[in-house]
Amino acid sequence: MLIDRNTDFQEGQLMLFDKPLYWTSFDLVKKVKNIIRNAYGYKQIKVGHAGTLDPLAGGLMIICTGKYTKKINELQDSNKEYIAVLRFGETTPSYDLETEVDSKYETRHINEDLIKQALRYFEGEYDQVPPVFSAKNVNGKRAYEYARKGVEVEMKAKRITFHELELMRYDPPMATIRILCSKGTYVRSFARDLGKYLDSGAYLSELMRTAIGEYKLENAMQITDFEQLLNFFRES
Repeated sequence: MLIDRNTDFQEGQLMLFDKPLYWTSFDLVKKVKNIIRNAYGYKQIKVGHAGTLDPLAGGLMIICTGKYTKKINELQDSNKEYIAVLRFGETTPSYDLETEVDSKYETRHINEDLIKQALRYFEGEYDQVPPVFSAKNVNGKRAYEYARKGVEVEMKAKRITFHELELMRYDPPMATIRILCSKGTYVRSFARDLGKYLDSGAYLSELMRTAIGEYKLENAMQITDFEQLLNFFRES
């Protein structure tokens, strides 16, 4: 991902970014597009991303421009790797910190061995129900539009695959888990399901995407660095 003053973004470029926390995926795409247009004077340029991240999640996003936008579907089919921090003993309607805690549960029985046993249970294929607080399309609307109005909708399960689940650390009531999974996986739903399996509750406290297929977060750049670089090209 070498960018210099001769880079032709209209012809096509694939770039790796570390999405800032609280930004939507669209925020990042819009910012990249504006930076390129301002630096090179383009009136129009195609810019898209390969895989949405929630505002409360950080980490790797692939941004494609020009002809490289044709690769987006292929990139989206790749496996994803995440580092997730789960909080046991409480649940929220959104399965993360977007909404307030609605129930509390016992956690004294949960230990490292029990969590590792549960992770072995979840490895492989299973039918996962997406969160109602999600961008999933339901009857022509985003599911979260119903959820925020208190309207109940049926979320249909989807077959997903957990290729690897590794407990990295357990500091009660918080567990840090490395997840390698198929496309379409909701880590928030995994938090909900793991909490239930352990006869407790859980929600997703933090999430970082560390890889999409062969592309790694360690090779990603910050949006501020990208803006400074293109401004330097424009002014020099």
